[in-house]
Amino acid sequence: MRILLGSNALYYPAHGGGERSNRMVFEGLSERGHKCLVITRIDRFGPEGENNLRNQLESRGIIPRSEPGALRFELNGVEVLAATGAPSFRAFFVEHKNWFRPDVIVTSTDDPAQLLLEAALHDEHAPTVFLTRATVALPFGPDAAFPSREKMQMLRHADGIVGVSNYVARYIREHSGIEAIHLPIAPPERGPHPRVGRFDNEFVTLVNPCAVKGITVFVELAKALPHLKFAGVPTWGTTPEDLRLLNSVPNITVLPKMDDVNKLLDRTRVLLAPSVWAEARSRIVVEAMLAGVPVIASNLGGLPEAKMGVPYILPVTQIHGYEHRLNEQFVPVADVPPQDIEPWRGALERLTSDREHWEQLAQLSRDTALHYAETTTVEPFEQYIANLKRKARSFPIEHVVLPSEQFAKLTPERRRLLELKLRKQATPELSNAALPLGGIDGSRFRIFCFAHAGGGAGFFRPWRNKLGSGIEVAPVQYPGHESRRSEPFAKSVQELVQSLLSNLKPALVGQFAFFGHSMGGIVAFELMRALRREELPLPQLLIASGARAPQFRRNHKPPPDPTREELLEEVRRLGGLPAEATDDPALLDAILPALEADAAMYRRFVYQPGDPFGIPIVAIGGVDDKQVNEDHLEAWREQTSADFVMRPFVGGHFYLRTQQDEVLAFIREYWERGCVRSRA
Repeated sequence: MRILLGSNALYYPAHGGGERSNRMVFEGLSERGHKCLVITRIDRFGPEGENNLRNQLESRGIIPRSEPGALRFELNGVEVLAATGAPSFRAFFVEHKNWFRPDVIVTSTDDPAQLLLEAALHDEHAPTVFLTRATVALPFGPDAAFPSREKMQMLRHADGIVGVSNYVARYIREHSGIEAIHLPIAPPERGPHPRVGRFDNEFVTLVNPCAVKGITVFVELAKALPHLKFAGVPTWGTTPEDLRLLNSVPNITVLPKMDDVNKLLDRTRVLLAPSVWAEARSRIVVEAMLAGVPVIASNLGGLPEAKMGVPYILPVTQIHGYEHRLNEQFVPVADVPPQDIEPWRGALERLTSDREHWEQLAQLSRDTALHYAETTTVEPFEQYIANLKRKARSFPIEHVVLPSEQFAKLTPERRRLLELKLRKQATPELSNAALPLGGIDGSRFRIFCFAHAGGGAGFFRPWRNKLGSGIEVAPVQYPGHESRRSEPFAKSVQELVQSLLSNLKPALVGQFAFFGHSMGGIVAFELMRALRREELPLPQLLIASGARAPQFRRNHKPPPDPTREELLEEVRRLGGLPAEATDDPALLDAILPALEADAAMYRRFVYQPGDPFGIPIVAIGGVDDKQVNEDHLEAWREQTSADFVMRPFVGGHFYLRTQQDEVLAFIREYWERGCVRSRA
């Protein structure tokens, strides 16, 4: 058979267990005489990313061949074509799929946006099989990161769906009614499998220490057992805060990530897998057992299957959900309940103090995993795809609404977590409007917050509960952003204002203020004008942050649209995105559409003169702002016949990030002095 894998992640070298499993499946199929092609991508499109992949391959003895917009190489009998500069990865995939003329097409949950699945289903001849390696990437059920009827409908038209564990296959059947089976699609690496686990090894190890992977259990264990050495290996989920936490504990060492797992296991006495979300399975658990390293794992999802009956499977309390804010890794902040570490502490104390018990468990782990490695082949999967028949497509696939293509360019880990963020932001209170999370309650002073270009409600969610019990923060969500991502972007400030006006009317009760940063200052100002025209309640205060007074746009003639590079250069200059985002083309492709749409909208805004407001205006900004200076802030005075205050803060255009506490203290003090309430 001619078998094609569409991989929207780095195929090789890769640190993710799912990518390594895909590689083992296709190398096994190649060994059995099938012609296998993998169409994949690099981490970062462009010359730098291409050179990086070339160097990594050559350091491993693989010499790639350059093609237009791609690198081609062979790895253990599998032909790999890595897109390095394709403006559309989907188009690249379709072009080379048609050239290859496969008998079977394989896609997987490393592409949760279903970009490649949708393209595969268009093929007139080849059946398509979908490999499910993570329930979080499925569009249905309680584990789903981003529920979608359209995407579930798309999956119904796959010719076969295979789960990495019985847990996954059962989950699919129970929560969608779609037929799915479990087959061994996570074969181990080829042997030999050296036993590198030793009782005298240095560390109790956790890979990817972060909230969902159980960093709280890990850290508390390290504190409770100071005589033991612990090691954390940061990967996709580990935030700077996580790193600070790890580095604050004297007996925790932070190790670099490595794609040769045995180099890590060679230093590991016990591996921990205290995940507090439902894992589909866990490749690292099996790899550790193969190496003779005992594993203590949580009892969620497919982890018990990965342990294959070997002790220790211990309880954790599953996460409740996610807060409405992102951390520095663009990952939603998990609502992790308190954990009882005592069962973990007891198990770990015994394993690290009782050599005989450790040796028995290490040998049992290795024997069990070796049996799995020796008896696990790709033959069941080979037979399954050989018998697949292409279904008749009973609906117009081209009309299915899919998430935008840029999400497919993220690494699988970033994509899964970013999709979690989008889902968790779509709470009932915020999914259709920009209402406060606490509902409509006129008893508290409420501050509606309007974000800068490209920003969303998440920018202000860290402000929650920091202004005192009498003040409520109500972040406003623009159409097309975060939880309203399915809606089109507003084309003009006037269109945006009308959209927000209809959303906010029910919440304009009691005392409230508007706070707008940068473009958000103009949006808040124009919304106030719309409220005045319709004789609706006005805020008691406008706080314009890092925003030029609107009259600077009188008789404004919009400049030509900048190129993406010019826009990015301006964003870098102002510090509008974290450094890691501006250096990551894949991540930029996911977040730039909102920024570009907002920037285009604001670029065309023209101020129309009008009467000043009879409410106080406060103008604040960063003293080192390269875009908005003191004169721009002082000019807000012209827009009010009431009190005006101008207050500078240390920092640049995005001083709110570094001066958050100072800004909130200023707002709280202003309110407590009665500057707003006296005018109610």
